Order: sequence, then structure tokens, then C-alpha cells
Amino acid sequence: MEQSKNTIRKNVAISPGTRVHLRFTLRLPSGEEIDRTNIEGATFEVGDGSLLPGFERALFGMRAGTRETVRLAPRDAFGEGSDENVRRFKRTRFGANEDISVGMLYSFADGDRGELAGLVTEADDEMVTVDFNHPLAGREILFEVDILSVERVSNEIVRIV
Repeated sequence: MEQSKNTIRKNVAISPGTRVHLRFTLRLPSGEEIDRTNIEGATFEVGDGSLLPGFERALFGMRAGTRETVRLAPRDAFGEGSDENVRRFKRTRFGANEDISVGMLYSFADGDRGELAGLVTEADDEMVTVDFNHPLAGREILFEVDILSVERVSNEIVRIV
């Protein structure tokens, strides 16, 4: 009976209503590694918010045993980036004794009192420019995946944005 159970799992394609166990590595086209799962991998349910929607969509149709590298455009990875996420602040906002330099990550409180990191892209005695876009916004990503198992957990249709 155990063998037929594994056979059934192998035949399930990734789609809404499935639980997926996988290993992945994210790379830039240059080959630079950005992130990876540990050797045990990770498990998620499609639509649970664990992966960005573009990463999930890239997995649709894959089955256990699939090993593939998917090239994701910026819009499907971390977004294009937006000039609206680049802000200029008066230098006085940072405190007189604070050392602010280009390339520094600075932490701000957002409207919900959460932490929001921004990258200092310009700084002089009067003004500081901070980019709040994701550091990988506008970058193409290689998503290397190894699908370990897929199982159907629900027949409910979940809309993936």
C-alpha cells in the first residue's frame, strides 16, 4: 500500500490546493547565490504566502522528481522597483552625531510601527536619499528547484495574484 501512496503523490501536479516539499536555490544570472533552503528543504501550501506569487506560478504543473531552473523576470520575482520608493530626507532627521554613508542600510519605523529598511544611495551635509525598494527589485532571478513531494490537501480553488 505504501508504494501506491508514493505513486499517487508523484502524479500530483503543483496547483492550488497542494502541499509542496522542495529544495531551492535563488541565483542572479551572474551565478551569485542569493538564498537557498537547507538540505531538508521546505514545505508550503500553494497560496499560503510562503513564496512570492511569481515563484509559485513558476512551479505550477511540476511534479515530484522534477528538477528545473526557471528564469524569472523582475515583475515575477521581487518587482520592478519604483521611484516612489526612493525618498529624500533632511540630514537633520538622522541626528547630528549619526554617521550616514552611501551603501548603508538604515532602519525606519513604518506606519504600523514595523521595521522598514532603506538603502542610503546619496548623502551630503543637507540631504539623504534612501531607497526602500527590495534590494533585488529590477533584477532577473534564476530559481533552481528540486520538487521532493506534492500532495493534494484541498479541492478549494485559491486565487494566486
